[in-house]
Amino acid sequence: MQQILNGVFSGSIYALFAIGFTLVFGVLDRLNLAHSAVFTASAFVGIELVVRGDLPIWLAIPAVAVFGAILGIIIERVAFRPLADRNDAHFAGLISSIAVGGMFIALLQARYGPDTQRFPPDTFPATAFEFAGARITLLQIVILGVAFGLMFALAYLVNSTALGRAMRAVAESPRAAKVLGINVDRVTSTTFALSSALGAVAGVLLALNVNTARMDMGFAIELKGLAVIIVGGMGSLRGAMIGGLLLGLTEVFAVQYIGSSWRDVIAFGLLFAILLVRPQGMFGVRRLREV
Repeated sequence: MQQILNGVFSGSIYALFAIGFTLVFGVLDRLNLAHSAVFTASAFVGIELVVRGDLPIWLAIPAVAVFGAILGIIIERVAFRPLADRNDAHFAGLISSIAVGGMFIALLQARYGPDTQRFPPDTFPATAFEFAGARITLLQIVILGVAFGLMFALAYLVNSTALGRAMRAVAESPRAAKVLGINVDRVTSTTFALSSALGAVAGVLLALNVNTARMDMGFAIELKGLAVIIVGGMGSLRGAMIGGLLLGLTEVFAVQYIGSSWRDVIAFGLLFAILLVRPQGMFGVRRLREV
């Protein structure tokens, strides 16, 4: 039970990061590789808001979400919109997003230096509970609640609101959406903002959970996020949620029963095996090849 709970806690952060990743890909068919830089930058900003801004963590998290949304809009305006009319817009935007993400990390290092940053010890109460023989901290419960709350809120927004309908219309055909009177540029910016806000919250939650923020923390989770959205089904929010939880559980049990050095081997090996059985991912739709 303890290992299951640990896997769910870490998997919920992976899922939150991956959902932000897949939102842009599913709606706009763009792969934003600056997403990990937003994740990293938000962890550092969250710590600064608590340490220097003297904000309680329950105010710092919404503030970081707004910060992430602003970064998302900057990424869309700088890395993607100027290249939207090119024939190779998908590839050009991907490379451009890598460049913008690198700039974010460079600015971050200039601001904070190479040292690891941490939250103060009293940032969150060290309350713990016993459940079915397992120890659960109040922090883990809050992280799980925030992660799942945001995931379900996003699912509701996409499936049941006017903005969600506009996003789905743009995903089907930006040209047709424009003919129907949808402001495609506004929907695009909003999608990037929501995506980066989710990535920002995931960064703060991970830093809060391990009480560590490092400059390289986004690189590893970016690889895991890519693996999760591919296994879950490219563009599938439900697939990103379940794929993230599956990855978290696999990692925890690999460490418990095989060893920490085998964690990534087992986790990515399982994801690779799923793709061999179902190439389109767990919740992806098999597409006919166009000739």
